Amino acid sequence: MQFIFPGILGMTILFNSIFSSISIIWDKEFGLMKEILVAPISRFSIVIGKALSGTIISVIQAAMILLFFPFLGIKLSILSIPYTIAICFLLAFCISALGIILAAFFESMESFSAIMNFIVMPMFFLSGAMYPVKDLPDILRWITKVNPLTFGVDALKHSIFRNAIIADFPLIVDLSVLIISSIVFVAAAGFFFEKRK
Repeated sequence: MQFIFPGILGMTILFNSIFSSISIIWDKEFGLMKEILVAPISRFSIVIGKALSGTIISVIQAAMILLFFPFLGIKLSILSIPYTIAICFLLAFCISALGIILAAFFESMESFSAIMNFIVMPMFFLSGAMYPVKDLPDILRWITKVNPLTFGVDALKHSIFRNAIIADFPLIVDLSVLIISSIVFVAAAGFFFEKRK
């Protein structure tokens, strides 16, 4: 239970955050995106706004899951709760920005939904949410190291249980990867939106 629960939180954040970018496809289909893109504001502010909206929804749902901790026999210290929420926020923002990058290349709901299944499920199963990264074969272990969800789930293991034994990476590595990935994803999403006519 201790090992799986951070993975459940990570799964909740992954699905909610990446699918929040469906609103961009919706805006494209109904012509709202054209009006947004001609507004006299930076494209990066659009990306950050969309990412924050997906982040807030994901963090609220993750916080609701945290309410079930006592019923599962998992004890959380008072300090662990805001710490865990902060990591959920960082992970959700990172994944939301990734979803925005993907949404920039699609024009319809059908095409976006189809490709999401090929991205979301491998991200989840290769994140260390279900089994330790160190127990994977070498090739899969390398793939997990380019998956930002891996480091988000690992950071949640640190924050929830304060137990480095079940974690695969040092906490400072987890946080650094999430922060750097968020910056890169926002920059890339802003760049792709800048290229749109």
